[in-house]
Amino acid sequence: MSAEATPKTRLRLRVTAAAEAALRSGHPWLFADSIREQNRQGAAGELAVVYDRKDRFLAIGLFDPDSPIRMRALHFGKPVTLDRDWWRTRLRTAIARRQGLFDGQTTGYRCIHGEGDGWPGLVLDRYGNVFVLKLYTAAWFPRLAEISALIGEELQPAQVVLRFSRNIQEAGRRFDLRDGQMVDEKVDEPVIEGAFHADGLTHSPTHAFDAVRGVASFLETGLSFEADVVRGQKTGFFLDQRDNRRRVESLAAGRDVLNAFSFSGGFSLYAARGGARSVMDLDISPRALECARRNYELNQTHAVVARCPHEAVQADTFDWLEQNTRPRFDLVILDPPSLAKREVERVSAIRAYGKLAEGGIRVLRPCGVLVAASCSAHVSADEFFGAVRQAAARSDRRFVEMEMTRHPLDHPATIPEAQYLKCIFLRAMD
Repeated sequence: MSAEATPKTRLRLRVTAAAEAALRSGHPWLFADSIREQNRQGAAGELAVVYDRKDRFLAIGLFDPDSPIRMRALHFGKPVTLDRDWWRTRLRTAIARRQGLFDGQTTGYRCIHGEGDGWPGLVLDRYGNVFVLKLYTAAWFPRLAEISALIGEELQPAQVVLRFSRNIQEAGRRFDLRDGQMVDEKVDEPVIEGAFHADGLTHSPTHAFDAVRGVASFLETGLSFEADVVRGQKTGFFLDQRDNRRRVESLAAGRDVLNAFSFSGGFSLYAARGGARSVMDLDISPRALECARRNYELNQTHAVVARCPHEAVQADTFDWLEQNTRPRFDLVILDPPSLAKREVERVSAIRAYGKLAEGGIRVLRPCGVLVAASCSAHVSADEFFGAVRQAAARSDRRFVEMEMTRHPLDHPATIPEAQYLKCIFLRAMD
């Protein structure tokens, strides 16, 4: 990727000793209050070079004048030219990390996981032949055309959908970009079938993009799903829970299953295919429940799924668990959205996780299994697991910990701030 046109001198930064140490350790975030000296004003997306106290090159990254994370480092150590070949190599490296992780039965996964793959503030997810590019910093906007071109050359997608975090949507409009738009707007037909053949797949209607509804179809472990790639949460689906869904499938046989905060019903579908006696989706969002219903319908060709009764309940999970205390489920899944989006919400979130676990235990039958997950980066794994364990202890029931899980391999978390996902499996002994 070519560097920006620079009639100006290169943007040069000098930082605090603590920031120098962090950059030397490979941490990519440079905060605004860590900058001691800056030779001039910088623009969004401009390359900035950090020099240490001895005037030696330390790192180079993308500058964002409007973000508390003022620079996101791309390269550390010795000087390097960030030209098109450099960017192509970095993209190919991320793709190569996923080689061998998935077969033709799983066509939805993460191709680039931000900082974990050396693309700070950028995520690329694949749903069949449709890719979703989500940005978390305006620093990527000036480079979007070049990034999209590289993705097109290397992955040959049928379509790329742009998604932006809320904090940069206004900045996107300044670049004439909007959340949910297509990189290529020339598509006229409501449904297209793509040509992504890098994995040797022959694509079918299960790898289609419905431009009218804004959904992309894909497979996960042989189950069919739709991702709301234009308006849905994150990039349209929670790909990071794939491994935990597989674990739930292995535990579901003969059980009545509650899937709280069910969203698109992924855990329920896996449970049904695993031989569950019944599944209930519980969510406050009618849109989410409709998405779950649609996904359930897509899998009626699986005889075991078709035989499993599926109920949808629209309610606030906290309220529903307060009002329903009779043990009636053998497998309870608690997978709420982030309960601590800011550090100041951390303590209240920990209490909320404990309350949820208490409610889940109350409706859990003897010898049942509780699956509790958190996606709150501001709540540590120890804090979350501790809240669930304390809830189990307060119940006066005996539990054994079956497993604790973290990030899947296509979501590498290489810095503490990126370590958001954690899940614990508890089996009741009575």
